[in-house]
Amino acid sequence: MRKTERHFVDGPNSLWHIYKTVPFWKVAKNFLIIQTARYTPFLPLKNWLYKKFLHMEIGEHTSFALMVMPDVMFPEKIKIGRNSVIGYNTTILAHEYLIKEYRLGEVIIGDEVLIGANSTILPGVEIGDGAIVSAATLVHKDVPSGAFVGGNPMKIIYTAEQMALRQQPES
Repeated sequence: MRKTERHFVDGPNSLWHIYKTVPFWKVAKNFLIIQTARYTPFLPLKNWLYKKFLHMEIGEHTSFALMVMPDVMFPEKIKIGRNSVIGYNTTILAHEYLIKEYRLGEVIIGDEVLIGANSTILPGVEIGDGAIVSAATLVHKDVPSGAFVGGNPMKIIYTAEQMALRQQPES
């Protein structure tokens, strides 16, 4: 189960209430920072932009590949550990606007996590240390530490214990 705060709205769908939930100028600033970072090939510059202007928590040596899209409205709800890799064109969402409500939730990605290209991470999930997320995965629930997951919907392909057995040399 994802850990999100639910906020109900009256009248039109919740996206019509967007600037009641987040200031317009915050979204505009975040958009410019994210678009700059998406195209820069300089990893330390990306991390600096995200930390300085978007208030994301990013561990040392974490790498964002080209075209990664962090949440434009609530990037401060994203926390990523050290030495992780976020693959090409991955989207990390900390919000979701629905018809009668919107939801907000922190995304916590552990240390030494690999997120494959074109994945989408939904709000309110935690990805444990050492986990591997296969390319094009919809991460809609927590991922245990050390697990290998993939698919849409996401499924555990190997647990941490199974991964450890696979990495042992054959006798």
